[in-house]
Amino acid sequence: MTESDGQSQSVRTVIVAGAVNVAVAAAKVVAGLLSGSAAVLSEAAHSFADTTTEVLLFVALRRGGRRADPGRPFGYGRESYIWALLAAVFTFVSGAGFSITHGVHVIASAKETGDYTVSYVVLVVSFVLESVSLMRTVRQVRHRAKRWGISPARVLRRTPNTAIKAVFLEDSAALIGLGLAGAGLGLAELTGDPVWDGIASVAIGVLLLVVATILARNNLALLVGRSAREPVQDEIRRELSALPYVRGIVELLTLQLGPDDILVVAKIDFADHVMAADVKNVADEARRRLTAHNPAIRFVFLNPTSAGS
Repeated sequence: MTESDGQSQSVRTVIVAGAVNVAVAAAKVVAGLLSGSAAVLSEAAHSFADTTTEVLLFVALRRGGRRADPGRPFGYGRESYIWALLAAVFTFVSGAGFSITHGVHVIASAKETGDYTVSYVVLVVSFVLESVSLMRTVRQVRHRAKRWGISPARVLRRTPNTAIKAVFLEDSAALIGLGLAGAGLGLAELTGDPVWDGIASVAIGVLLLVVATILARNNLALLVGRSAREPVQDEIRRELSALPYVRGIVELLTLQLGPDDILVVAKIDFADHVMAADVKNVADEARRRLTAHNPAIRFVFLNPTSAGS
C-alpha cells in the first residue's frame, strides 16, 4: 500500500465515522428529550464531540499531508498532530464535561423521567451503526498489522497515524457508552430510581476523559518527537546491511515527521579503501531500496564512519 493509498483510506475512515456520528447524535438528542434520560443526552453529547473530532482529524490529514516546500523542507506532517491534539482536548472539555455535569445534576435532583422505548430503539440502531464504523477501522488496522508482521494491538499502540487510533478509540468508546446508557436506563426502569440514569451519564463522561487523555498523551509524544516503530527500524537495518561495501550499522536514528513521513539518519561502517564515488552510489541505492519497501521513508542521510569512531 502506497503513502497516498494509506492517506486516502484514513480520510475515508474519518468521513465514514463522521457521517455515522452526525446521524447518531441527532437521533440521540430526539430520544433524550422525549424520555428525559440523562444517559441518552450524554450519549448525544458524546456523538457531537466525536463529530467535531472527525472534522478536526479531517483537517489534520489535509493540512499534514501537504508536500514539502523550501520553507518547510521536511513537510507539514507535525501539523496533523496539533489538530489531533485539539480534537482530544475538545472531547475532554465538551463531551466529558457535559456528561459528568448533567449526570451529577440528575443524581442530585432525582427527577422522574418518561418512557424509555424510543431511547432503547435509538441505542440499538446506534450500536449497529457504530459497529459498522468500527469494523472499517479494524480492517485498516489489521491490514497494517499484516504488512509489518505484528499484532493489531501493537499497531494501535505505536501507529503514528493518529486518525486511525482516534477513530478506533472513539468508536470503541461509543459502543461501551451505548452499553452504559442501556444499563442505566434498564436499572432506572426496573428500580424506579432515576439515579441510575445519572450514574450512567457520569460513567460515560469518565469514559470520554480516559479516551481524551490517551489521545492527548499520544499526540504530545509525537509532537515532541518519536522514533519509527521497531519493525520499521528492523527493516531499515536489514536493507542498509545488505548494501555493497557496508560492514555494519554503527548507529541508526529515525524520526517520525508525520503520519506518513519518516526521517532516517545512519552512521555506516564502510569497507576499507572504499572510493568516494562508491559511497555516493551506495547512498543513492539506500534511498531507492528504503523508499521502495516503505514509501513513508521520505528522507535518508548516510554518514560514512568507522566502527571505532
